[in-house]
Order: sequence, then structure tokens, then C-alpha cells
Amino acid sequence: MSQGRIQNQLAHIRKTRGIAAADLARRAGISRQTIYAIEAGTYVPNTEVTLRLARELEVSVEELFSLPEESTATPASITSDLLSNTAPAKGQPVRLCRIGSRWISIPVSATPYYLPEADAVISSHAKNRAQLVAFSQDESFKKRLVLAGCDPATNLLARVVERASGVEVVPAAASSKLALQWLEEGKVHIAGSHLEDPATGEFNLPYLKSEFPREDFAVVTFARWEEGLVVAKGNPKRIRAIADLANKTVTFMNREPGSGSRALLDQLLRKSGIPAKSVAGYSRVAYGHLAAAYAVVSSEADCCLATRSAARTFGLDFIPLHSERYDLVMRKRTLELPAAQAFLDVLQRASLRRQLEILAGYDTTHTGALLS
Repeated sequence: MSQGRIQNQLAHIRKTRGIAAADLARRAGISRQTIYAIEAGTYVPNTEVTLRLARELEVSVEELFSLPEESTATPASITSDLLSNTAPAKGQPVRLCRIGSRWISIPVSATPYYLPEADAVISSHAKNRAQLVAFSQDESFKKRLVLAGCDPATNLLARVVERASGVEVVPAAASSKLALQWLEEGKVHIAGSHLEDPATGEFNLPYLKSEFPREDFAVVTFARWEEGLVVAKGNPKRIRAIADLANKTVTFMNREPGSGSRALLDQLLRKSGIPAKSVAGYSRVAYGHLAAAYAVVSSEADCCLATRSAARTFGLDFIPLHSERYDLVMRKRTLELPAAQAFLDVLQRASLRRQLEILAGYDTTHTGALLS
């Protein structure tokens, strides 16, 4: 029972001890009516009576009487850097991380059918900044790693890392170029990239050298994957090659500019002599391999260019076109963080590699290899 803000467990403890109210009153030097009033919450005893009751019942004062815990649900206002491909709506749920002294917020989506985990909601936003209403503020936000990129296996990686090390990886959906831009701006810990240099066929290193010559980046291989055409189960439109995208009965879902998939598509269209305007749906954009593949499974499009893992996720058919290397890029000083060291240790685990090979179809021969 309670009076005002005081809560007490006197009746419960007395009865579990098998002590009558009259007997406890006699031993504590008070009246039986006082015991009943305390238990009913209509009387708060003074310090001396409280100590007597605790002694006779052989419990601490805190076990007998306490204040209710302050609610942890009191909203807290936070200003953060917002990592998003598109303008979010008011009330959009986000995950929160700390990078140095900066708050970073990453929108999460319920697409296609689940309620996402979140730490806050957006109350207002402008450009790349957002005002948030946070559910709480605790130290766990500092123990997270923000990983920007488009790899469909990121969530699998995040679960393995958390189970193995306790480090939480928070994915931020982004094209390769946008992920690297966020890394350069100090908004993420790790950027995933699969940008190919057309002249050499090398991935990521030439682009980093050209675009970020003064940055001290470390590059770690995650895996090699196959990218190709993702089509409906059974391939009802009989799509076999890039040339089939010129068929007016075939609708396509493209990726955003700056993504490795968009660059690959443009390269393949040029080689096939197909103008972009001949592809029905070239101007439509999905942000990420999984989002593009979901457009196919939901019949919004007949085809997209994505990874084999994205096709497997939705039980779709896949026509391989190109092998790519997906690397993880971070600042060299980030390598010194205990969370980053734990993350890199997990990349060396055989259990992770088996899952990536079997579930995603990745080649993990060089997973965890430091390239620069």
C-alpha cells in the first residue's frame, strides 16, 4: 500500500513471516491500530517506528518502505545529424548513436511488415539535421558502431557481432558514394562500398585515392558477391540478359545515383548499345538491394539489378552478370576502438563465413583481409 509517494510492503512481509498484527505491534512498541493504518497506507510512521519494524521483521528499511522509481519514459529532446536517403516524416522512428560528441540518428522502416526497434522519433527536421524526442539517453548509444552501406547481409552481420562481442552494429542504408561521404564527414564509423574503376577493374581503392586523397582510411574486405538481374520466380518474362530490358513489356526498378548497382547498369547498357530511355522504369529508384528486390516480389517491377543474396531473401530467380568485391572502409583511428576491434575479430570467425556463404551466396575467401 502507499500514502502519497510512499510505498510499503509491511502487510505482505508480516504475513509471509506468519506474524499477527497484534504481536508485531507489541514487539515494536506501537498499537495494533497503527499497524493496520500503516498497512492501509493512511499513516506514514516516523523514523524510530520504521527502524523498529525493520528490526523485528529482519528486513531493511528499503524493503519495507520506498519511493516509486522515477519514470524513464520522460521524453528528452536531442538534436542530431540525420542519415537518410529521403526526407523522413514527423514521427518517423530512428536509432540513435554517438560518434564523439555528435548524436547520429538513422531512420528505421516498418517495410514490409514489422514494427522496427527504435530509440527516438523525429519531431522536426531540416536538411540533414533532425530534432528528436528520445525515449531515454544511456551509455549504450556510445557502444554502437554505425555501418553505412547497401549490403543485404548487414543485418546478419550485425546479429553475429552482437552475439559474439556485445557490440551493436546499427545499419544506415546508403549508396556506396553516400556511405563514403558520411564517413568523410565523420557521421559513421564504417562505410561499405563496391565501386569499380572501369579502367582497371579494381574496386574501391582507386575511387578512395581519387576522391579522398588526404584521408587516412583503412579498407577491409567483407566479401565478393554476384550481382545480376533479379526476376520473379519462374522468370515469366523470360529475361536473360541486359538487352531484354529494352523490351517494352519489361518494367525495371533502378537504384539511386551514386550506388554501385546504378554504375554497373549504366556500364552494361553502354556496352549493349541500349539508351537509358529505352528501359521502362529507368527513372524509378529503390534505395538498396533489398528494396529493389522487394519491388519485384511485390509485382511493382518485373526486374531489378541486385545481388544474389537479395534474390534469395525473397525467393526470386537470379541471372548473374558480374562479380564484385564489397569492402568496409573506416578511419585508421577507428581501428583502435575496442568496439571496432571486436567487430573485426568477428569477421575472422568461421561461423560468420559459413552463414555468408550458405545464406547469402558470398565468396568469403578474403573476408577480414586488410587492404590498406
